[in-house]
Amino acid sequence: MLEKFPVYMNSFKQERLIRVYLPRCYSVENKRFPVLYMHDGQNVFEDEGAIKGVSLGMKDYLDQTGLEIIVVAIDLNPEGEERVNEYCPWVNGDISKQILGYASPSGGRGGEYIDFIVHELKPLIDEKYRTLVNHTSMAGISLGGLISTYAACRYPHIFRRIAALSPGFYRNQEEIEKLIRNSDLSEIEKFYMDFGTKELGDDEEMHQVFLDLTNRVNQILNEKVTDFNFQLIEDAEHAYPFFRQRIPAVLSYLFSE
Repeated sequence: MLEKFPVYMNSFKQERLIRVYLPRCYSVENKRFPVLYMHDGQNVFEDEGAIKGVSLGMKDYLDQTGLEIIVVAIDLNPEGEERVNEYCPWVNGDISKQILGYASPSGGRGGEYIDFIVHELKPLIDEKYRTLVNHTSMAGISLGGLISTYAACRYPHIFRRIAALSPGFYRNQEEIEKLIRNSDLSEIEKFYMDFGTKELGDDEEMHQVFLDLTNRVNQILNEKVTDFNFQLIEDAEHAYPFFRQRIPAVLSYLFSE
């Protein structure tokens, strides 16, 4: 079952659509469920309404498998550079400038976005639904992977299981590396990360640049998180048809005990 409702974001002075998936057994079993928070909400559950028309297809997958979790997806703000602003905790740095070819003024509101989830959205979800309050995970794609990693560092006692698919660290590469190094991640239970071998299509030179940047973060996390799982996905491009194929493995890893 999929429920949709707007929630007012105080820091951003606007309403944002929230999509909540409830497992089929929710209405017949009086029990509590783990919660997975996800970004880019339009693209999580159904192709209808998804940006570019392809989603992760998680509604059908969860219905078919019967995985007993609640998934909360927060719609992205599609206006201008707002997605970059919200999913980047810092203004884009020097490495971003080298890759983009210009100094981008975008980014810097990721902290407010995560604080909205922690202090406004999560309390509402925990009150509205039968959740396991202390069993909370987060997953994101591209810049959603960056902001999920940031959330793990800021609130490791809350977001204990993390997935970052094809993470776009380059926008905040310097700062996210520094934050991970300086964070106590001992409470993180599981951390999944992956990267496709065809993220940049046939541009092998740029692919190697992005892979090297991802590996810099991988190495730090591998030293700090006991259960860290990095996968290099053969022939996977930076596109939703490829992300969709990885969802079964990601969820299986995150919610295996």
